[in-house]
Amino acid sequence: MRAFRFGVVAAAGEGGARWRETARRAEELGYSTLLSPDNLHLPTPTASLATAAAVTTRLRVGSFVFASPLRTARAAAWEAHSLTTVTDGRFELGLGTGLPSMREQAEELGLPYGDGRERLDSISATIDHVRRLDGDAHTPVMLAAGGPRARRLAAEKADIVTLAGGPLATRDEFAAQVEEIRSHADGREIEIAMNIFVVGDHVPPWIRGFIGVDAETLIEHDSLTILRGSVDDMAAELERRRAELGVSYVSVNGSFLEEFAPLVERLSGT
Repeated sequence: MRAFRFGVVAAAGEGGARWRETARRAEELGYSTLLSPDNLHLPTPTASLATAAAVTTRLRVGSFVFASPLRTARAAAWEAHSLTTVTDGRFELGLGTGLPSMREQAEELGLPYGDGRERLDSISATIDHVRRLDGDAHTPVMLAAGGPRARRLAAEKADIVTLAGGPLATRDEFAAQVEEIRSHADGREIEIAMNIFVVGDHVPPWIRGFIGVDAETLIEHDSLTILRGSVDDMAAELERRRAELGVSYVSVNGSFLEEFAPLVERLSGT
């Protein structure tokens, strides 16, 4: 089994000073990676991640995730390779096809939203461009794989796959996703990742608005987007997910940076 590592998903929407402090604090707490979302209503991940890397020494930075409708494949690869260069190899390129809301944002940029196949083709081309630009370097690529075609592409070209399902997806559904990815990987080693939206028994209002369900519903359905209980309970749950699903790279919403830190301290590298 792969050793655990942990990331935190946060945005630089509250200004540079707060963002720099978030980066320093994530590194101090032992997180592996600071991950930045992609949205026209937030600072661009390229600027945010370069800033975070500049004020830290070990912390990796990553996009979570570059939405394919918001850039051409070549432009996305240009940004990715640039970040790999200026961070001395501490950048991880997360890619995804984007939420339906990205249609309006793509139109604002004068870019086509495209259908599902076209957006996946753009992701595939982005990876190819990055590999060419990198030369002897290697930018790790993480793919958010929500459907069968995305999982096949991830198995063929990604280094990391973050399991993508609705907040009420079952363990069996996630296990089937992992099996499907492994079956197409032809022996390639792929790191399996999962994002946690909620730590504890309370869902902040903005997260509830995003995922569309409350804490009671998440608990009733044994949702894997929530982690609760004592530190011992939560550590045991993460170890179960690694044993059953192969999940070793766990990211958490930035609202729970401090609450999740005891797990980072306990499990990182184990």
